Amino acid sequence: MARCRACDLINYTATKTTIAEGARMNRFLATLILCGLSSAAFAAHSHASHGFKLTSTAFTAHGTLADEQVFNSFGCSGKNLSPALHWSGAPQGTQSFALMVYDPDAPTGSGWWHWVVYNIPASATDLSSGAGATDGTLLPAGALQGRTDFGTTGYGGPCPPAGDKPHHYIFTLYALKVAKLDVPADASPALIGFYAHANKLAAAKITARFGR
Repeated sequence: MARCRACDLINYTATKTTIAEGARMNRFLATLILCGLSSAAFAAHSHASHGFKLTSTAFTAHGTLADEQVFNSFGCSGKNLSPALHWSGAPQGTQSFALMVYDPDAPTGSGWWHWVVYNIPASATDLSSGAGATDGTLLPAGALQGRTDFGTTGYGGPCPPAGDKPHHYIFTLYALKVAKLDVPADASPALIGFYAHANKLAAAKITARFGR
């Protein structure tokens, strides 16, 4: 009888071990599947972002902005004309675009927003030179301009402090999964940027420089 109890104990222990190993194997397989799905999603997003490009005929990447794009106040005397921009390779599912132009080098502690355009229709592939005029007549139909750190809507060109090292002006175009950003007409650039990030499918960037 004692031998039977010992056999039962051995069988019970072996069965319990087999069940535990099976559970561990199931968890391992589930982890592999989740990692595979995450990797596939990341690869798809990376591929979409990689093909999405923003260019300009007014400047080359990391090139210098011309006087035509420079602000016409604060000690600067440029023409304050927004540069022509062109984009291609927007990801599938894009419903609209938003453009934000930012100077991270401005001596404010929070940079400086120079231009904000949102609700650009998905059919658009460019912004013409001068599209950043306050009246917005050269913008694609339906597009709106947000308030900048100059306190007004429309494009405000570079005008860094004299003697500073050249500042960087980052033009970022967001491909969005929504047709419109539902923000107040006087929304801050940070608020518009928040909604752009929350609805982003991909982003394309080009950076210019300017100093005086």
